[in-house]
Amino acid sequence: MRFAVAAPLALAGAAVAGVGYAAGVERNAFVLRRYDVPVLPPGAQPLKVLHVSDVHMLGRQHRKQAFLRRLADEGPDLVVTTGDNLAGPDGIPAVLAALDPLRGTPGVFVLGSNDYYAPKPKNPFKYFFPRHKRVIGDPLPWRELVDGFEDMGWTDLTNDRRLATAGGRTVEVAGVDDPHLKRDRLAVADKPVAAGAEVHLALVHAPEPRALDRFERSGFDLLLCGHTHGGQLRVPGVGALVTNCGIDRARARGLSRYGDAWLHVSAGLGTSPYAPVRFACRPEASLLTLVAR
Repeated sequence: MRFAVAAPLALAGAAVAGVGYAAGVERNAFVLRRYDVPVLPPGAQPLKVLHVSDVHMLGRQHRKQAFLRRLADEGPDLVVTTGDNLAGPDGIPAVLAALDPLRGTPGVFVLGSNDYYAPKPKNPFKYFFPRHKRVIGDPLPWRELVDGFEDMGWTDLTNDRRLATAGGRTVEVAGVDDPHLKRDRLAVADKPVAAGAEVHLALVHAPEPRALDRFERSGFDLLLCGHTHGGQLRVPGVGALVTNCGIDRARARGLSRYGDAWLHVSAGLGTSPYAPVRFACRPEASLLTLVAR
């Protein structure tokens, strides 16, 4: 009888402790991940790409802002942001100020759904059902965010494709608007890659296979995405339980092969303010050092 009472109490205590850790510790345990990606021509010197995604910034999140400011110390050659910068209107000045030390470093960006619309409370179990009805919040002043990034010298790749210079090298960069909102215009992915560029990068907020496949078939070397939060709540030994998109759970975060391309999915730096927890999935930015094949 004592065991029958003690066991549920122990489980309840463990659950409370787990939620406390996920909400109070891990979601603020920011980390910089480092990867080497062999995509450059033989003999080429390394090129450092800083990938930031899913910041979900609120004005009061000072620890997150301090972490972002320190990223400039890494001296990247190119900054890539793949959307969901905001969790409310006050996130715009906060995220721009936090990234301002990177002003003057070449940068490219696409937006995500939480740049266009504020988050709203949701039932988290909906994510286990791919056809669940999406809940869209109030519109955000996203053009202010775009103007701020462009003032820093960064290029908006929303359904666009350009040649850029980074680290003294020519880089082809392309991007689409958020597939999660069905705003992607995939014709931008279909032309073969530019022969004059040393490396070819594609940006997509949500790693939906319909977008990734088109860029991979055109010969892009590295596909950069966010959106998944790495699963946000991961089970040790199992990994992500959901991805909230069409990518498989095994590729919910980190670097992997995607056909002939490399795919990097950032677990991101933030959460929705209505689900401020992370477990076995620390908030992250990534420094991708592109090296010779």
